[in-house]
Amino acid sequence: MIRVATPADQGEAAIDAPPGRFARTQLIRFSHCDPAGIVFFPQYLVMFNQLVEDWFNEALGVNYAGMIAGRHIGLPIVRLECDFRAVSRLGDTVQLGLSVERAGGRSLALALQCTGTDGELRVASRQVLVFTSLQTHRAIDIPPDVREALARFAPDPAHP
Repeated sequence: MIRVATPADQGEAAIDAPPGRFARTQLIRFSHCDPAGIVFFPQYLVMFNQLVEDWFNEALGVNYAGMIAGRHIGLPIVRLECDFRAVSRLGDTVQLGLSVERAGGRSLALALQCTGTDGELRVASRQVLVFTSLQTHRAIDIPPDVREALARFAPDPAHP
């Protein structure tokens, strides 16, 4: 029997979040850290990317792997801003959160945050992701099923 790992198996847990926001807890693991025992900054981007995948799968109801491997739709980051405010250490539990700032015709602007259990902002990121054809590597319109699912996170995804 093959067992699929769940977020809870990996030190992650979905949490209740305000409407329009997706969030989960994340245990900071050894693999996230540098030799000083603090999160090595690119690992935040890995955690944020995992959060986006979970958001697609769990909140939007759009299979992320199927979108890429089956439908040949990519979602690369074309703009990235990060503010690193405080460190996270091995063994910390943090909250990762995501909200939609803007949904355009072909792109999404997302605000992502990492906060400590005390509410302290550790990292804030703004990312612009563009839907692309993995055959042509050109921008494409947001797929209709994704646009419909976005309605729960962006008031009117058809108009930025």
